[in-house]
Amino acid sequence: MTTPRPTAAQWVQGARPRTLPAAVAPVLAGTGIAVHEGEAVWWKALLALVVSLALQVAVNYANDYSDGVRGTDDDRVGPMRLVGSGAAAPGAVKRAAFVAFGVAAVAGLVLAATTAWWLVAVGAVSVLAAWYYTGGSTPYGYLGLGEVMVFVFFGLVAVVGTTFVQTQDWSWAALAAGTGVGALACAILVANNLRDIPTDTVAGKRTLAVRLGDRRTRGLYVALVVAAVVAVVVVAALTSWWALVGVGFVVAARPGLRAVTGGATGPGLIPALQSTGLAELAWAVLVTAALALARAA
Repeated sequence: MTTPRPTAAQWVQGARPRTLPAAVAPVLAGTGIAVHEGEAVWWKALLALVVSLALQVAVNYANDYSDGVRGTDDDRVGPMRLVGSGAAAPGAVKRAAFVAFGVAAVAGLVLAATTAWWLVAVGAVSVLAAWYYTGGSTPYGYLGLGEVMVFVFFGLVAVVGTTFVQTQDWSWAALAAGTGVGALACAILVANNLRDIPTDTVAGKRTLAVRLGDRRTRGLYVALVVAAVVAVVVVAALTSWWALVGVGFVVAARPGLRAVTGGATGPGLIPALQSTGLAELAWAVLVTAALALARAA
């Protein structure tokens, strides 16, 4: 049997580049808080970005591998998967995930060495959470806990951690920003799992969307977008009212809201994923820019 040899373009597609704004957004938001406090350290922000991007790519490859070997991706509605499509051998995709985890670990160790060594434990837990989302004998993503972990690690931990490595201090504003970014990161996953309810049900993947059902999952999506709006207001109250500019992310979120509330299914929900990812990035860009301007004013 010939070993599959994926092209460079297929490897890039397997890394799911459209998900990368979800890795950029928390670092931007956390750095925005640090800028407002006058304690931004740009090289640490760049290292935090390397950690976040590498973890996102690692999660994507790890999910591709784990779902592929379980057969969950055999009948997909969304973009191509390396293992599920037969484009790459499972072992190769698993190694790619570990390489990405390694890049994140190296950058994280530098941050820990120059900030606080207890951050190594945070990084280790983040890597384990990334792997066991769909990996291991009992993946928590199959138990309806994926949204919780995305909120915690790609929202709270990523934003608060980015601020902390620069300011070396706790910030309630960073926690509020982490809540906003985390809510939209969750909304991306909710839209994805809403689209996949039929195939996940057949595959025995009990995501939160499968457990809640179609109607309540759509309601959850709307609630998460509203939570992101509230988070902007809280950030503004804790920092500067300039941050209210961040509410403009709703413009980017509108296509996703229309698709979800309008009853779109299957491929019709793919634009909602793109829209929500752009909305998360817009949230971070607008809030960060507003806080930088407030600091300079």
